Amino acid sequence: MPRLLAWLDERRPDVVCLQETKLADDAFAALLGAQLQGRGYAVAAHGEATWNGVAILSRVGLQDVVTGLPGAPGFPHQEARAVSATCDGLRVTSVYVPNGRAPDSEHYHYKLAWLASLREMVAADPQGSVICGDMNIAPTDDDVFDPDAYVGQTHVTPPERAALAELQALGLRDVVRDRWPDHERLFTYWDYRAGMFHQDLGMRIDLILAGGPISNRVRAAWVDRHARKGPGPSDHAPVIVDLDEAPDGDIGPVVPPPSAPRARRGAKRLPQAP
Repeated sequence: MPRLLAWLDERRPDVVCLQETKLADDAFAALLGAQLQGRGYAVAAHGEATWNGVAILSRVGLQDVVTGLPGAPGFPHQEARAVSATCDGLRVTSVYVPNGRAPDSEHYHYKLAWLASLREMVAADPQGSVICGDMNIAPTDDDVFDPDAYVGQTHVTPPERAALAELQALGLRDVVRDRWPDHERLFTYWDYRAGMFHQDLGMRIDLILAGGPISNRVRAAWVDRHARKGPGPSDHAPVIVDLDEAPDGDIGPVVPPPSAPRARRGAKRLPQAP
């Protein structure tokens, strides 16, 4: 959490979507409420102790807060994986999509059912929506360091990608990939183990999906890779999108770019691979 506050002071975003907070709402408020209020942020949190948890921070208004997804499945209970609010006229949803664990597992089918519930909710107003968060899906093979390394793993299977594509088919655009359609190694997540970050062996699973009128306002879209460095980082890097104006310029796609050479296909394996 100290890293979050320092990052807020450095980047000064108007709206922030957090995932995997791992705090019940009262604990979140006790830990961060005063610090966030002092920085001008209103907070919509939906959490639970130890696991999951999402939040929206906003300096441009926070109305009509809804926690969870209507009719969403549970595992076994409904988990704290989505929160929505209207921020400066945009319907923003912060999501932490279930991991899936292993293809065809019970958790994998839960993931697909949860994504169907997300799609059903967004269908009410896709053009006015922004979906931000850890989707736990790499949209294409271009979004992983080596497709061969992910054979037999979740995050890349056809049913997961189809579920994401069905969500986007409502009219949502992947604003980072739209901005940088041909860029390779556009990653947002690197496993803590085996030096994956320093070798730039990552994947792009943190997405910002926006309706057409909103995506047309994008002036910059980039991955803040610097925030993944240093002591005690997250294994994810923040994704930043500027609407209407870009204070840092149209920078990107990854800041700073990785220095490690691209891994030869088939040369590296995932830490969890047998």
